[in-house]
Amino acid sequence: MAAPLRIQSDWAQALRKDEGEAWLSCHPPGKPTLYGSLTCQGIGLDGIPEVTASEGFIVNEINKKSIHISCPKETASSKFLAPYTTFSRIHTKSITCLDISSGGGLGVSSSTDGSMKIWQASNGELRRVLEGHVFDVNCCRFFPSGLVVLSGGMDAQLKIWSAEDASCVVTFKGHKGGILDTDIVDRGRNVVSGSRDGTARLWDCGRSACLGVIADCGSSINGVAVGAADNSINLGSPEQMPSEREVGTESKMLLLAREDKKLQCFGLQSRQPVFLFIGSDAFNCCTFLSGFLMLAGTQDGNIYQLDVRSPRAPVQVIHRSGAPVLSLLSFRDGFIASQGDGSCFIVQQDLDYVIELTGADSDPVYKVATWEKQIYTCCRDGLVRRYQLSDL
Repeated sequence: MAAPLRIQSDWAQALRKDEGEAWLSCHPPGKPTLYGSLTCQGIGLDGIPEVTASEGFIVNEINKKSIHISCPKETASSKFLAPYTTFSRIHTKSITCLDISSGGGLGVSSSTDGSMKIWQASNGELRRVLEGHVFDVNCCRFFPSGLVVLSGGMDAQLKIWSAEDASCVVTFKGHKGGILDTDIVDRGRNVVSGSRDGTARLWDCGRSACLGVIADCGSSINGVAVGAADNSINLGSPEQMPSEREVGTESKMLLLAREDKKLQCFGLQSRQPVFLFIGSDAFNCCTFLSGFLMLAGTQDGNIYQLDVRSPRAPVQVIHRSGAPVLSLLSFRDGFIASQGDGSCFIVQQDLDYVIELTGADSDPVYKVATWEKQIYTCCRDGLVRRYQLSDL
């Protein structure tokens, strides 16, 4: 990938004043950083600032919420998108996880202030507080119905909640350490969890029972992802007949991002290993891009793209900074990634530039969720930011 460009986090506000300035930089790997600035020369009748760039940088296009900059010397180009709205009143401290319901109406988020809340996705207005976990809630997500929430916490409990009345309908117990990530199988009769105790478990929501330990790897499982496998992939056969309570596990893969620098893939129904890949550092997160392509991010800033059909060598390794990769999400024909230095960016195959979601000033962006043309991020600064792709 081309050298990453960076911009002042509040550039959209800074450039709305006459002679307002914002800094810029370009970071070519192994070479000195190039620094520059943007200056507002006045505001047009349409409310859009007229902006010039210092030597070495070019402003290709600007509108109210986005600016497209390139650095010709390094053939680098990025489009920066400012938040459409920012929700500051949902939580008082760092927000560790968030998700948006399938209909786009509700958001759920968890925070280091110990709370988990459901809010209106359009304006951030609080709807429900979900109380019942002891200690921090690490992960929360909506079921496909959009009416039910799954959460996992440091209390080693997995819980299912009603988004309508905030009641906890099911609690799963069995893990010996904090639950770090979850995923939902198909429509949600079964769910998967990954824990600090080194195990990934499959659960039956209807009977609130553990259907099996899929993997016991002796190392913290930081991220889990369930994906439908391409027909060409051999997922192995189960050693014993699967329970009739397992629904939708056939032809599914389970990907585990592990603390011991390993990325592991299993057949979900067979419990058989498909591959094991060793990366440069602890794996924090993983996701599927297709029936055979996957992404995983490490603590030292690498994003590995792997093909299950030939997993020995990565298809590509993307490295934009040494900051930890904290979340990865398949998006359109590409993906969205967020990192520990506040960067959050969209890579799309048909675009020769990266779209950077700005606003977080060096604070880690922990999680990203999307609904249609809207992208939501949560950050250590306690803010939920909502971006509109139509603003591009």
